Amino acid sequence: ASRSMDDAIRSALTHDRTIDLTTTGRRSGQPRTVEIWFLNVDGRLFITGTPGPRDWYANLLADPRLAFRLKESVRADLTGRAEPVLDKPTRRTVLTAAVAEWYRGQAPIDDLVATAPMVEIFLDA
Repeated sequence: ASRSMDDAIRSALTHDRTIDLTTTGRRSGQPRTVEIWFLNVDGRLFITGTPGPRDWYANLLADPRLAFRLKESVRADLTGRAEPVLDKPTRRTVLTAAVAEWYRGQAPIDDLVATAPMVEIFLDA
């Protein structure tokens, strides 16, 4: 059963978009959950947003540990950590990927590359 679950999770990480992301509140220390999209770009997982302050991003900068709940094609609770993506070439690659089309409709690509919050997700084994 675990093999098929692993396959289902791998498929979800490739094809799904919507997750519940749980971070630790930077001031409260309490769990904070937000429904958010993730992007799979060349097998790497990212979460980004439109330019501007985002609580999820500030929380992950303060404490990179996270819970990543898949909830579309499969339901699974995963854990991991986030690392801010600061280098411009990686940011541009993510934001120009086909899966990031919606974001490009919200702000000019150069503004997104310069200022959108972005983290790469590293899931625990």
